[in-house]
Amino acid sequence: MTKLPAPALMLGSVLSIQFGQAIGKHLSDVVGASGVVALRLGPAAALLLLLHRPSLPRSRGEAVLVLGFGTAIAGMNLIYPALTLLPLGQACALQLLGPITLALLTSRRLRDAGCAVLAGGGVWLFHAPHDARFPLGGVLLALASGACMAAYLLLSKKAGADGSGGGSLALAVAWAAVLTVPLGVREQGTELLASRVLLTGGVVAVLSAVLPYSLELAALRRLPTRTVGVLAGLEPASAGLAGALVLDEHLSAAQWAALACVGTASAGTVARPGARRGRDRHRGASHLSEGARKRTRTEA
Repeated sequence: MTKLPAPALMLGSVLSIQFGQAIGKHLSDVVGASGVVALRLGPAAALLLLLHRPSLPRSRGEAVLVLGFGTAIAGMNLIYPALTLLPLGQACALQLLGPITLALLTSRRLRDAGCAVLAGGGVWLFHAPHDARFPLGGVLLALASGACMAAYLLLSKKAGADGSGGGSLALAVAWAAVLTVPLGVREQGTELLASRVLLTGGVVAVLSAVLPYSLELAALRRLPTRTVGVLAGLEPASAGLAGALVLDEHLSAAQWAALACVGTASAGTVARPGARRGRDRHRGASHLSEGARKRTRTEA
């Protein structure tokens, strides 16, 4: 893997995430959205706890951070019920409005305001065609997932700053599993234990969590943070491609243009023209938490 060009690693991560989500959407036809979340978060929590072996929070502040972090991760999984109502590309675009809004609220750069307008224009393009009618419930679920993603980015940055990133993440995902897995088990019961379901769930977990995290981590070691962020802006387009190939969700030209607008806006909120490589490395930990959203869209 280390012999591959770093941009190829990042592109592989972006594609893996969206194809994993596409398969997860297909699996939700069998076990429902709550079942898919249970099949992803349960094993992810067990794996992270074994990997990091974290100690329990030693102060009230640490406990509050873990609980908030985990609740945000659980909330990001609202993307799965949204996917039962919306095309993958549109759900991804709406979800990314959360981080874009966060960037707008925490920045004084005029360009970020322009990116927000561009993202809003992209969302409008989805609804502009007269034949494009999407359930309000699906839109609200995707937006709620995006809001939780924005909260996750803030909390993951705080967890990384106090030096307990891996341990805090493991405990947070475990708390997210506590919040979500019982619902999936209650609604789907023994159907989650069917061999075909477990196998497909394993594929989803690998494609949308294990593989992209590994690829992105390798890319972050060799690419400036700014470049990684720009490549991550390809996520809406890859979601549209995965939806077309895996789910037979064919988008109109206007909707492909909408994905391009949201992707460009997403990349623009991260890009820092003229930033030096050293400064990018210094901000690497911050972007690592942003990149980890892909991993937790699954873990999350």
